[in-house]
Amino acid sequence: MNWQEFTALLALATAMSFTPGPNTTLSTALAANHGLRHALPFVFSVPVGWALLLLLCAFGLGALVLAIPALANGIKLLGVTYLLWLAWMLARTRPAQVSGTPLTPHWRPMRLFWQGVALQFVNIKAWMLALAIVSGWVAGRPQFIERLAVVLPVMVVYALASNLTYAVAGSVLRAWLAGPCGTGVRLVWFNRTMAMGIVAL
Repeated sequence: MNWQEFTALLALATAMSFTPGPNTTLSTALAANHGLRHALPFVFSVPVGWALLLLLCAFGLGALVLAIPALANGIKLLGVTYLLWLAWMLARTRPAQVSGTPLTPHWRPMRLFWQGVALQFVNIKAWMLALAIVSGWVAGRPQFIERLAVVLPVMVVYALASNLTYAVAGSVLRAWLAGPCGTGVRLVWFNRTMAMGIVAL
């Protein structure tokens, strides 16, 4: 891979990883509601799930999805349903959780990790990015394994960096969102806004 290709890869990774999407929105919301420590399982799950998705696309799964419209439509339907459910759960998150109320079962750290991994496989943005990278930098090129060995770590680092950045931003906002005397009114509206953002994305 020459330097022009690598530079183009970095530009795509920056644009796609740091623009708002379901992953970064959830990273922000989880840290704002429960603190950075509780958001980290999800933050780390994104690059794990993304790496698995990219590897599967590189070895032919992406071509299979494109070749079978029913499969692609099924993934889209599943993705929309899952994101709507996540948005609903986020919109129902209560301000009392800011002051130490235990996490709901849906937001438990280990459950969050596996939900985050699964989210990549129903995240349309993740599929489109994986297919674009495989077709543009890996598939049909000489030295397939060597190219994949360059592309994969770059994309994993960007996935981790972007979600961690958004999570840190959410944790910084946490005290302000708790509002005067910990009422959490601001957090209610923040959660609803993030939920609407997930639906819109």
